[in-house]
Amino acid sequence: MSETKPVTEAGGRGDRSIPKIVLTDAEAGAAVFAGSDSRSYNYFEPKGRRASRYEDVTVDVQPDPERWLSQGWVYGWPNGDLGYDPRWTRMKTSDWHRFRDPNEEWERTIYVNNSRSVRQITGLIEDAKSENAFQDWNKSWLPIIAKHLSAWAHADQGLGMYVFMPAQRAGMTNMHNNAIAVNCAHKLRTATDIMLYNLDLSELLPGEFDGDMHKETWLNDPAWQGARENVERLMNVTDWVEACFAANIVFEPLVGELLRRQFITRFAPPHNDFVTPGVIGVSQREFADRDLKYTTEMMKDFLGDETHGDANRQVMQEWLAEWAPYSVQAAKGLEPIWSEPEVQPVSFEDSFGRVRSRFEGILSDLQLELPQEVKV
Repeated sequence: MSETKPVTEAGGRGDRSIPKIVLTDAEAGAAVFAGSDSRSYNYFEPKGRRASRYEDVTVDVQPDPERWLSQGWVYGWPNGDLGYDPRWTRMKTSDWHRFRDPNEEWERTIYVNNSRSVRQITGLIEDAKSENAFQDWNKSWLPIIAKHLSAWAHADQGLGMYVFMPAQRAGMTNMHNNAIAVNCAHKLRTATDIMLYNLDLSELLPGEFDGDMHKETWLNDPAWQGARENVERLMNVTDWVEACFAANIVFEPLVGELLRRQFITRFAPPHNDFVTPGVIGVSQREFADRDLKYTTEMMKDFLGDETHGDANRQVMQEWLAEWAPYSVQAAKGLEPIWSEPEVQPVSFEDSFGRVRSRFEGILSDLQLELPQEVKV
C-alpha cells in the first residue's frame, strides 16, 4: 500500500470496519468569509483609514459574548455577575468596543512612558543634590513641603489603589481597561515619587525637614479634612465609570490642580525652590495631557451614543450634582495653607478662580451644566 495514499478501505489482516470519512466543514480553514484571504486585521472597524498598532494589539483582546463568544461567558461570580457585566455601571452604550483611547495606551507604552517619568524625576533630584540646591531654600518653606506636598501622596495612593485599580478591572473592553490601568499606574507612582522625595529631603536636611509631618496633616489638619473625605468617598464608589468621572472630571481639576499647579508650582520659586515644581510637574502633566484626555473622550463616547446618549447625560448630571459639592468643599478647605508660606505670590481667591474656570471649561466641552444649587 502506497505511503501517500489515504486509508479509505480495509487491507492487511482481512476484513475490518473503517468509519467513512465525512467532511463537515468544521475543520480549520473550511469556512470562507469576507476578508478571509486578507493579511490585515479587519474584524473590527478602525478609527482611521488603517488600523493602528494600538488597535491591532488592543481591540477585541478582551472577549465579549456580544461579539465572539457564542457559548456565552465560561465563568462568572457567585453573586451571578458575569465575567464582565454591563450592569457594573449606569452608563449604557450600543457598542462597548467603539471607544478608542486618544493616548493609545497598551502594554509597551505603559512601561516606556512611566520609565521616562521616573528618569526625569530622578535626574532632576540628582542634579539638585550635586549643586546643593536644597541648601538655598528659604527655611520657612521646609514645613510647607513636609506637610502639604507629602500629604498629597495619601490622596494619590487612595485614588490609584482603591479608585482606578478596581475601575480598570471592571471596564468592559481592553480599550477602557488599558487607559484606566495607566491612570492607576500614574497615581501609584506619583505617591511613591512624593514619598521618595520626602525621604531624600529628610536625609539631606536632617533636623530641619520633618519627614513624618504629613501623617498628622492628612489625618487631623482641618484644612485637609475635606480632601480626605472626598478621596475616601471616591474609594467607596462601585460604578467604574462614575469613579473615573468623579475623580478626573470633578476632583482632580478642582482639588488636584489647585494644590499642584496653583500652590506648589507658584509658591515654590519665591522660596528659592526650583526643584519641587519639576517633581510634581510630571504628575500634573500626566493628568492634564493624558488622564483627563482619555476620560473626556470616554465620556463623550457615552454622551454621543445615538440610543443611550440622552439617558447617559442625565446620569452624568446626577453624578455632577453629587460630587461637585464635595470637591468644592475640599478645595475651599485648603484656603488656610495659602497664608502659611513666608512669600505669597498669589491669593487663594485668584488660585481658586483659575481652577474654577478650568473646571467650567471641562464641563462646557462635555456640554454638561453645573447644577444651580452647586456654588463653585
